Amino acid sequence: MKTFELVRRGKNKGKILLNSVLYTGYTVGNLPNKFAYIYDEEKDNEGYTHWFNRGGLTYIHVPDSPFS
Repeated sequence: MKTFELVRRGKNKGKILLNSVLYTGYTVGNLPNKFAYIYDEEKDNEGYTHWFNRGGLTYIHVPDSPFS
Protein backbone atom coordinates (compact mmCIF):
# COMPACT_ATOMS: atom_id res chain seq x y z
CA MET A 1 0.00 0.00 0.00
CA LYS A 2 1.38 3.39 -0.96
CA THR A 3 1.60 6.10 1.68
CA PHE A 4 1.73 9.73 0.64
CA GLU A 5 2.58 12.66 2.93
CA LEU A 6 3.31 16.31 2.18
CA VAL A 7 6.07 17.60 4.48
CA ARG A 8 4.85 20.86 6.02
CA ARG A 9 7.69 21.77 8.43
CA GLY A 10 11.44 21.79 8.80
CA LYS A 11 14.17 21.76 6.18
CA ASN A 12 12.15 19.44 3.91
CA LYS A 13 9.11 21.74 3.77
CA GLY A 14 7.22 21.46 0.46
CA LYS A 15 8.64 18.04 -0.38
CA ILE A 16 6.64 14.83 -0.64
CA LEU A 17 7.30 11.62 1.26
CA LEU A 18 6.03 8.61 -0.71
CA ASN A 19 6.70 5.09 0.61
CA SER A 20 9.56 6.40 2.79
CA VAL A 21 11.24 8.07 -0.23
CA LEU A 22 11.61 11.86 -0.27
CA TYR A 23 10.79 13.74 -3.51
CA THR A 24 11.51 17.41 -4.31
CA GLY A 25 9.21 19.42 -6.61
CA TYR A 26 10.55 21.32 -9.64
CA THR A 27 8.87 23.41 -12.32
CA VAL A 28 9.59 22.53 -15.95
CA GLY A 29 12.06 25.40 -16.38
CA ASN A 30 14.02 24.51 -13.22
CA LEU A 31 14.60 20.78 -13.72
CA PRO A 32 18.16 19.66 -12.83
CA ASN A 33 20.58 18.79 -15.63
CA LYS A 34 20.67 15.14 -14.56
CA PHE A 35 16.92 14.73 -15.17
CA ALA A 36 15.67 12.12 -17.69
CA TYR A 37 18.82 10.21 -18.48
CA ILE A 38 19.93 6.96 -16.92
CA TYR A 39 23.73 7.01 -17.33
CA ASP A 40 26.30 9.35 -18.90
CA GLU A 41 29.33 7.41 -20.13
CA GLU A 42 31.50 10.49 -20.67
CA LYS A 43 31.11 11.86 -17.13
CA ASP A 44 30.53 8.45 -15.48
CA ASN A 45 27.52 9.58 -13.46
CA GLU A 46 23.88 8.60 -13.20
CA GLY A 47 20.81 10.74 -13.75
CA TYR A 48 17.46 10.93 -11.95
CA THR A 49 15.30 7.96 -12.90
CA HIS A 50 12.46 8.13 -10.34
CA TRP A 51 9.93 10.95 -10.66
CA PHE A 52 6.22 11.73 -10.88
CA ASN A 53 4.06 14.74 -11.71
CA ARG A 54 1.57 16.31 -9.31
CA GLY A 55 -0.04 19.73 -9.20
CA GLY A 56 2.02 21.20 -12.04
CA LEU A 57 5.37 20.16 -10.54
CA THR A 58 7.71 17.29 -11.36
CA TYR A 59 8.81 15.54 -8.17
CA ILE A 60 12.25 13.91 -8.32
CA HIS A 61 13.72 11.44 -5.84
CA VAL A 62 16.30 13.07 -3.57
CA PRO A 63 19.13 10.47 -3.24
CA ASP A 64 20.68 11.96 -0.06
CA SER A 65 17.43 11.86 1.91
CA PRO A 66 17.54 10.67 5.53
CA PHE A 67 14.32 8.74 4.76
CA SER A 68 15.82 6.72 1.87
